[in-house]
Amino acid sequence: MHKLNFRIPHFRSLLLLLLVCLFLPFNAEAQILGAPAEKEDKEEKIPEDPLGRRSPRGTVTGFIDAMAGQNYSRAARYLELSSISNQEKREEIVQVLLRLLDQGGDILPYSLISKNPEGRTDDNLDQDTDRIGSISADGEVIDILLVQTRDENANPVWLFSEESLSQIASLTLDRRALVNRIMPEFLQNRIWGGVPAGQWIIAVLLIFLSYALAWSLISFITFLLPRLLKAAKEDPVSGIIGALKLPLMLYAAVWIFVIFSRNLGLSIIIRQKFSVLIIIIGIAALLILLWRLSDFLGKYSQQKMILRGNPSGVSIVLFLQRAVKIAIVIFGVIAILGILGINVTAGLAALGIGGIALALGAQKTIENFVGSVTLIADRPIRVGDFCRVGEILGTVEKIGVRSTRIRTLDRTLVTIPNGAFSSDTIENYAHRDKFRFHSIINFRYETSPDQLRFLLAELRKVLYAHPKVFEDPARIRFIGFGSSSLDIEIFAYLNALDYNEFLEIKEDLMLLMMDVVERSGTDFAFPSQTLYFAKDEGLSKEKGEIAENQVKKWREKGEMPIPKYSEEQIESLRSSLDYPPKGSVARKESPEN
Repeated sequence: MHKLNFRIPHFRSLLLLLLVCLFLPFNAEAQILGAPAEKEDKEEKIPEDPLGRRSPRGTVTGFIDAMAGQNYSRAARYLELSSISNQEKREEIVQVLLRLLDQGGDILPYSLISKNPEGRTDDNLDQDTDRIGSISADGEVIDILLVQTRDENANPVWLFSEESLSQIASLTLDRRALVNRIMPEFLQNRIWGGVPAGQWIIAVLLIFLSYALAWSLISFITFLLPRLLKAAKEDPVSGIIGALKLPLMLYAAVWIFVIFSRNLGLSIIIRQKFSVLIIIIGIAALLILLWRLSDFLGKYSQQKMILRGNPSGVSIVLFLQRAVKIAIVIFGVIAILGILGINVTAGLAALGIGGIALALGAQKTIENFVGSVTLIADRPIRVGDFCRVGEILGTVEKIGVRSTRIRTLDRTLVTIPNGAFSSDTIENYAHRDKFRFHSIINFRYETSPDQLRFLLAELRKVLYAHPKVFEDPARIRFIGFGSSSLDIEIFAYLNALDYNEFLEIKEDLMLLMMDVVERSGTDFAFPSQTLYFAKDEGLSKEKGEIAENQVKKWREKGEMPIPKYSEEQIESLRSSLDYPPKGSVARKESPEN
């Protein structure tokens, strides 16, 4: 006689059950949303099978129920035993299969067994074959296969394959399950649902024991981690560990329960009944994990927003956190209903139609919310920034979930929907590193070429000498002949902390340039005609001669700063002007003076 070995469950079977718990929601979703529709033959409708064998799930469910009712003759009708006509022999095979399943077998949870008449098409098996479990005995693993065959009316039915049964029939048992050996006799004689009452009591006690062991194990690990890893004491690692603690306890409890129940030899009937509970616990653990992670990430993001000076982003985080939690609840309800066998396809369709209607009705609201998320993520502006949005110029006062408020220069408050705000052109003045000084000065046509050269040289000297002017680019060029003037362009960047200081420096530069113009003997042009009367003194001949003599000296010495100053000349002029200028109140307050 063959003797069964009582050992730790086969790794592959255990891994399969763990994967069921860990990835159940995805499988459940696939069953709910992605399961192929049943093909219906409109010409000839297949009648219902009284035993429910039209699908693999129906066959397994009917077989387990028949064994729970100890109706072995009915259970034999779920087996492919065409070569065995003796009813006693058929029932004997059923009982052997039951004992092997109790002591070394596993059957997939009902929700993971196909309920379609065609069975599973993605399991790399023949089209008419499905694997629904395995049996470990005599040092080998036997796959339990279902095959699609024909009943007495030539209609398709799913039965336990003759190939699997022939391998199982060669196995015999000479030793009772461990749970039956340790259970009192009076609990073995009382039968509840086809199983000794003691096994139900042990199964319930095993649930509490599994959770207690899982709690002890996970608590010990979470106690040990901060003492071994410094990062485990600080966010975000400590927050993630806290979020994982309860879900890991539940997963570990499921693991321990599956291992103990199989090693003790609990009846496959009990284990199949509890398989639904195990999967629901797996879903609940995943939902708890997602819920806790959303709480932690929400709080962590809010703290980061506040530390970065972006309190307006907190409202966005809260909104997203609530939306994620609602999605978690909806997903969990749908997954659990699907596991319980409730058809939610119609509800999902109605929910989809309602969602489309809601989205159409709240199109602008959604657009504004997406715009606010874009503003928070891209951060083109912050509260307190001075900016231009389209034609609106002002200071940002608040960035909300729906809109952004800007205080204009006229002190009015403009509210812009975030959808329009994020799609418009935004010019932010708060982040510029330099201020541009640009001006075109018009001189009278009576200005001589040498006077113009004097102006170019002296005006450049002002730029090069001023300590608040960036040297590159800092240019002054004679750019053309206007309708009533000779035009000189001034272009430079100024080093200023804010706009007010920029205006101060610009004012100082323009005053210095006016001094140069006054020394040159020429004057600014006006866009008007000039009429000369007898009393008009005209241009200063004396100053004009001085400017021309200066240009003559430059020519003789080869120091003409036209078309540009040499590097040595620029270096000798650098920061040689006084700023703030002499006589200024600001000069007395300057720490450098």
